[in-house]
Amino acid sequence: MRTSLFRGHRAPVPTAPPEIDGSSGAVEAAGWAAEHHAEVLGLVAAHGAAVVTGLGLRTVPDVVAVLTGLDLSPVRETEGFAPRTPYADGVYSSAAWPPQRPMCMHHELSYAGQFPGLLCFACLEAPTAGGATGLADAAAVLDALPEDEVARFEAEGWILTRAYHEEIGASLSQAFGTDDPAAIDAYCRANGIEADWGPDGSLRTRQHRSAVVRHPDSGRRCWFNQIAFLNQWTMDPEVRQFLVDEYGPDGLPFDTRYGNGDSVPADTVELINRVYEDHTVRRPWRDGDLMLVDNVRTAHSREPYEGPRRVVVAMADPKRQTTPAGRTGSAAT
Repeated sequence: MRTSLFRGHRAPVPTAPPEIDGSSGAVEAAGWAAEHHAEVLGLVAAHGAAVVTGLGLRTVPDVVAVLTGLDLSPVRETEGFAPRTPYADGVYSSAAWPPQRPMCMHHELSYAGQFPGLLCFACLEAPTAGGATGLADAAAVLDALPEDEVARFEAEGWILTRAYHEEIGASLSQAFGTDDPAAIDAYCRANGIEADWGPDGSLRTRQHRSAVVRHPDSGRRCWFNQIAFLNQWTMDPEVRQFLVDEYGPDGLPFDTRYGNGDSVPADTVELINRVYEDHTVRRPWRDGDLMLVDNVRTAHSREPYEGPRRVVVAMADPKRQTTPAGRTGSAAT
């Protein structure tokens, strides 16, 4: 661990997202959301995330009604790395991920040509233990990372490689909404993805993205990627070895590289995750909570948990990465 290269000696204490009491008495939750939508979205813009309590969310229709009240239009997920159950237009289950394993810090779909600018998490049933959603300020994380690593990733960008297998991760139809090779090829061409089809119909992809972007509103530089989360060294060692034995070193469901194609070493992945940990604030769930997260400014994670943990997800305010990876100051619009 190259702690000597950290820019600061002590990480600032992360600040919990502001909470708003959405208890509305005789006014239904959707009506409260419509009346207060400017206040709620203003807090997200100011702080990077906000939590609304007291809305009494119990069902997916409850969530859809509140999102409508907030004047949000969820969009369909494309290129998800793990399966989700669709519940309504643009409203999904949390990504399928082992409950005993943490989901590391990341920005949703930061590898995609189009990604959500806003994430909405609604807790219909809280877990009996654990399962908090962690938040980390992407600009603070960028400032705390070693200058040499930031300079390299900002100059080169990063590469995500994926291999699609029916047995693990998202299938072709789950990731692209179709398993038609022609339609998938058209999508890949439109979104800067190299697609390599095997003779057995299997697909491997490679996409080159920016690691640092400027926030579309504030212009502040943010560490915006999934370099550490989707890297092989973040996997459980036994799982990684099984996947290598099963599919070969180039057949992992996902892996990340520097923009020039070099492998990202384990100590760099550990370093990134350590900086995230230093800047993480955890917000345990309560039944009925609604959390809104600025997906560019704020990374999020999921702690291991016990119990049901019924959290549904909606993605809104779509953005596009408009500058090719490897160009300093890339912007999200």
